[in-house]
Amino acid sequence: MRVALLSPIAWRTPPRHYGPWERVVSLLAEGLVRRGLNVTLFATGDSKTSGRLDYVCPVPYEENPNIDPKVWEALHIAHLFEQAGKFDIIHNNYDFLPLSYSRLVSTPMITTIHGFSSSKILPVYREYNQNNYYVSISNADRSSDLNYCATIYHGIDLNEFTLKREPGDYLLYFGRIHPDKGTTDAIEIASRTGRKLIIAGIIQDKDYYNKNIYPHIDNQNIIYWGSVGPEQRNELLGNAYALLHPIHFNEPFGLSVIESMACGTPVIAFNKGSMPEVIKDGETGFLVNNADMACQKLNDIPLISRAHCHEWVAERFSQDRMVDDYITLYEQILQ
Repeated sequence: MRVALLSPIAWRTPPRHYGPWERVVSLLAEGLVRRGLNVTLFATGDSKTSGRLDYVCPVPYEENPNIDPKVWEALHIAHLFEQAGKFDIIHNNYDFLPLSYSRLVSTPMITTIHGFSSSKILPVYREYNQNNYYVSISNADRSSDLNYCATIYHGIDLNEFTLKREPGDYLLYFGRIHPDKGTTDAIEIASRTGRKLIIAGIIQDKDYYNKNIYPHIDNQNIIYWGSVGPEQRNELLGNAYALLHPIHFNEPFGLSVIESMACGTPVIAFNKGSMPEVIKDGETGFLVNNADMACQKLNDIPLISRAHCHEWVAERFSQDRMVDDYITLYEQILQ
């Protein structure tokens, strides 16, 4: 089977630090290659894959201010579709723009919807629904306006995460710094419970960071580590007492949540979006409604089995399971 995997070009595939969509595409690509599929990854020129790499954009536009994102997105997507006849299936991981090319080719296309940035993009998805196969990444992240062929949860490479059976003494916030992600709530929870908090992630909203986060950073009780790569990620997640995920939006999935549990670290998350699908409440973490409940549940973290957290991820959110699900879907479409 010849598969064209279309990855975003905001970051490298796989990303050096941040880049959740690119990370998932890389894991899928490597898994498909190991299963013997003929995979061409369309990504940035500095991307790494054991399959075939094809590109027009040399480096990620988030890492080069001289690159205009819209220009290179257009070139990147067109570069794949001009070769569509070479492939049995196209797997789009680049949001809605490639949908507008899909009727111009006969190759079937799967689109994994990694979340809706706004309801304003739904008209494109509605328009091309009958010509495409949509995959949701959680049941919570489905639009009632669309038809889906499957829900396929993300998977991670468990070899990248070390189970730590004993908890550390700090709380961890691991994600982009943005009001949606509740960075200020994490600081409030840590301050009210007298626990050290480490913040790791890219600053996506600079005004929010400067006004609400930076004044609290003292490098003793509240520490900002910046964006971290795979090695530091494993260390930070595994040695934490708990991961705080106090989101203020309907999280489509939450890679950091399963990565934390893979290391054995329980998660306290606001009960929104996909969190009830990702966290087993009371067994791999706690689903709460506000900061007050989060503070209370921190005392119950020792009741959670860190080994069970790891087992939960291994059973439901492994790279192999994700790859299996996509291969099954490819085969169904091509029958």
